[in-house]
Amino acid sequence: MNLEKKIRNIQDFPKPGIGFKDITTLLEDGEAFEYTIKKIAENIKDLGVDVIVGPEARGFILGTPVAYELGIGFIPIRKPGKLPAEVESYEYSLEYGTDRLEIHRDAIKPGDRVAIVDDLLATGGTIAAATKLVENLGGEVVAIEFLIELDFLNGRGKLDGYNVNSLVHYSEE
Repeated sequence: MNLEKKIRNIQDFPKPGIGFKDITTLLEDGEAFEYTIKKIAENIKDLGVDVIVGPEARGFILGTPVAYELGIGFIPIRKPGKLPAEVESYEYSLEYGTDRLEIHRDAIKPGDRVAIVDDLLATGGTIAAATKLVENLGGEVVAIEFLIELDFLNGRGKLDGYNVNSLVHYSEE
């Protein structure tokens, strides 16, 4: 299935010069959504993954059904102040400033084999931070799966040494 045809490209959103990759058109197509989830699950099924981690918010949309497909648990990574129990935090740099992600401290056990699932790899900052959170808790990131990768932003460079896979690649804006 050609997933790229299922993704709507909206020019000049959220600001001029940006070509936004809108996955809502893929998500509303049951056949394309099912194909996407099964394809990601197929990519990691033989890696002995114990748990799927997904960053807020679209990582929840894709990661949860992948975990269900594999019969394993799902752990959310959230923005600050959204998780009720004790959290592990990781602050990372953005182009202008910093941001922070959090995960429950008891969510990842030492030695857990973790796959991170998200919708989009752009500059790589969020996912690099997610890998640090998992590793700070003793987990091993065995795979990072994306629906879309914006190759021209070179986000994969921040993920050297990791098993990274993307279903759809865009070589230009």
